[in-house]
Amino acid sequence: MSEVLDVARGAKAAAGLMAPLTRQVKDAALLAMADALEAQVEAILAANAEDVETGRAAGTSEALLDRLALDRGRVTAMADGLRHVATLPDPVGEVVRGSRLPNGLELRQVRVPLGVVGIVYEARPNVTADAAGLCVKSGNAVLLRGSASAYRSNTVLVDVLAGAATAAGLPVDAVQLVPGTDRDSVQELMNARGLVDVLIPRGGAGLIEAVVTGSTVPVIETGVGNCTVYVDRHADLDKAVAIIVDAKTTRPSVCNAAETLLVHEAVAAEFLPMAVKALQDKGVRLHADPRASAYDPSAVPVTDQDWAAEYLSLDLAVGVVDSLEEAVAHIRRWGSGHTEAIVTRDVDEAHRFVRSLDSAAVMVNASTRFTDGSEFGFGAEIGISTQKLHARGPMGLPELTSTTYVVTGDGHVRG
Repeated sequence: MSEVLDVARGAKAAAGLMAPLTRQVKDAALLAMADALEAQVEAILAANAEDVETGRAAGTSEALLDRLALDRGRVTAMADGLRHVATLPDPVGEVVRGSRLPNGLELRQVRVPLGVVGIVYEARPNVTADAAGLCVKSGNAVLLRGSASAYRSNTVLVDVLAGAATAAGLPVDAVQLVPGTDRDSVQELMNARGLVDVLIPRGGAGLIEAVVTGSTVPVIETGVGNCTVYVDRHADLDKAVAIIVDAKTTRPSVCNAAETLLVHEAVAAEFLPMAVKALQDKGVRLHADPRASAYDPSAVPVTDQDWAAEYLSLDLAVGVVDSLEEAVAHIRRWGSGHTEAIVTRDVDEAHRFVRSLDSAAVMVNASTRFTDGSEFGFGAEIGISTQKLHARGPMGLPELTSTTYVVTGDGHVRG
């Protein structure tokens, strides 16, 4: 019990020292952290190889193993992400709004760090670097609680990142790994109200639900990705094929991969044979409704569980709809509010689709895979929020801040 609370207390003290740091100090730390990752790549990969081998022996799915695995390219990408974050504007001190009140007081709403940010996440060790970098840049202390499956990887990564950050001038406890691999350590973190300012869960539906419902610490909820591509009756069908193949197959294990394809009945006869072949060539198995299955005899019948599923694999639910309104109704019923895409040449149809949905991101003639902090120019992301309070969509630097009102007078009294 004391170990988790000890690191939380250390983070709380570090947060007070992080808040006033200049951009120059924070950026120097980020660059040092990036260099350290590349310098220690052999140790990182050795630890990760042990995690992957343990996971494979335990029967972990290929989708989760893909999330877990690191190679030199992924470590380099982590380092490059930190360097990119260093180039971004510092959100701390940004004036959100300001005015002079009728009584002469100067009012400014200014961005400030959240304080101590706890991240609870599954498998993906790259999140360790992304979260650490974004929290450092936004002036927060960070507590990193990855899954037991990546514990060796995360231990080495945090040692490397924290050592470099401290040597570059950050407080000793600014970047820490939460000790423990069982649920008790997560529960202690969730109950560390007063020491931890916010928790951000990033992973599957079970993890997110457990943190949201069990935490006394405020939570920013990220969401699972049951993303849909809708091919409209006015679609460019060649572009539609390219988009669904990209959205489904480039990396099926991530939350912005497409899990459902809806096709307007007016173009189904022309589009689906093209799409089925292209998807099958990539190894995709279709779960189709009766009208869509006519174009793929090998498809399995789609179920309600399929419509609601985040497969994280080369599986795709496919259906034919009679209208844009039917597509929207389907998405509102079964979608997770993450990302949807429409393929159409009709501007009015695109506008209706965008206005009718309630998702964190909506793509027009683009793959769902673009919902990503790096692709949006944020450098990295803490997660993709599907809630509606404070932060929504890919969470970058501004979403890791709160605000303070600064009021400047000249001897003003209210009287």
